[in-house]
Amino acid sequence: MNEITFRQLRYFDALAGQSHFGRAAAVCGISQPALSMQIMELEEALGAVLIERGARQVRLTKFGEEAALRVRDILRSVDELGDFARASRGWLAGQLHIGMIPTIAPYLLPTVIGNLTRMHPELDIHVREALTSKLIQELVEGRLDTAIVALPVSEPSLTEVALFAENFLLVRPGEDEGTPVPSSERLREMRLLLLEEGHCFRDQALSFCNMQSPPREALDASSLSTLVQMVSAGMGVTLIPEMAVAVETRSGSVSVARFKDPQPSRTIGMIWRKTSPLAGQLLQLSEVVCRSAVALREQQEGHRAIPGPKGRPGGKYSLKRRAPRHKRSAVNSRLARR
Repeated sequence: MNEITFRQLRYFDALAGQSHFGRAAAVCGISQPALSMQIMELEEALGAVLIERGARQVRLTKFGEEAALRVRDILRSVDELGDFARASRGWLAGQLHIGMIPTIAPYLLPTVIGNLTRMHPELDIHVREALTSKLIQELVEGRLDTAIVALPVSEPSLTEVALFAENFLLVRPGEDEGTPVPSSERLREMRLLLLEEGHCFRDQALSFCNMQSPPREALDASSLSTLVQMVSAGMGVTLIPEMAVAVETRSGSVSVARFKDPQPSRTIGMIWRKTSPLAGQLLQLSEVVCRSAVALREQQEGHRAIPGPKGRPGGKYSLKRRAPRHKRSAVNSRLARR
């Protein structure tokens, strides 16, 4: 058998994940012919065919499916060895792969990345935006170090750390400004605009309205931005998380209001593999995310107040869990020096 290289294994892993030579080549940062050559050399070394080559996509053979699982385990072990080396330094450095869901990333990401680069200039940060199910899969497979999502995810192999809670706000057409805020029961009778299936925020909005599924005439969207623009066009009402308000309502003719207590809300947290050698550093990172959320909330307070029933003002994000005291001291000292 010819020698098998880690490069070949990584290229095959990318091809197995993308099912397309062009997309896999882009992920690997090489040309498509170069990727194809490496896969052919791997097949020659193994003495077996890994893929069925088609005009538009590729399919794994039966042997290729089994090989892909073993290759993923090999690469995960190699990556964890690198993580173990990074963990031994006691601080965050090198590559860090962070995942975020779409209802968090556009709003929290700039502040988190800004704080991380100031506090940890040695970090090479890579961000992946995807739905929760995809992030969990990539986290379990070792493609991500951590992810920021809405909790709970209830995956036995993952650690969950709750960071803060944020409320959902009602977005209505501009002419509804000042009218009574509907209850969850009344909201079920209105035309409720939701994110498309797969978004956890969709399920949370339905839960608040005590609805198992939306009515047939409900309209779905792929982003919060589209939802707000649909409301601006008079197509219905929607709910959005508080951190998204400042960004998404800038160009829409809409009104924003709070619900009566208990307000609908979600818990934002970080997740990572229980076996990750970087668990201690990721706990420090969770403190940075908490501080970033507070900073974002303070920035938004300066833009405009969001009225609630009887003019009740909004509150700050509620921190759910903090890093241990000795962890916070290290983070705070670095913040003080910068």
